[in-house]
Amino acid sequence: MCLRLLTGSPRTRAQLADALRRKDIPDEVADHVLGRFTDVGLIDDEAFAQMWVRSRHAGRGLGRRALAAELRQRGVDREIVNEAVETLDSEQEERRARELVMRKLSSTRGVERTKRVRRLVGMLARKGYPPGMAYRVVKDALESEGADTEDFPDTWDAD
Repeated sequence: MCLRLLTGSPRTRAQLADALRRKDIPDEVADHVLGRFTDVGLIDDEAFAQMWVRSRHAGRGLGRRALAAELRQRGVDREIVNEAVETLDSEQEERRARELVMRKLSSTRGVERTKRVRRLVGMLARKGYPPGMAYRVVKDALESEGADTEDFPDTWDAD
């Protein structure tokens, strides 16, 4: 059963343990199987977390906070989660936030400025970016577009 689950996609130890529990596999048997799978390298939560962070950041544009929440939801240990999300440096995270805003910016043209700001900052917030970074990136994008940003909130450095 574990091999079949791992064939479809990588899984964490906790995800496999949950699957075994749902099939009423005794805990001792599940622990033995999961231990053996870990010993031979078929289960590696650290590698899973690293791959997850790279993949979801590049593909979905998720920030550190959202990535950490997804990993914790999959049962990855908090220390492993912290190590994995720390592999994303602030520059990478901000560069990806800028890309996301620039992609979305054109679809907000013609919308009232405060609504544009709210939509763009909200999009970044839902993707797990810190509020200070989100405001700063949106302000910069609107300035580069020539939009008025004089009465923006003074929370740019509130990362």
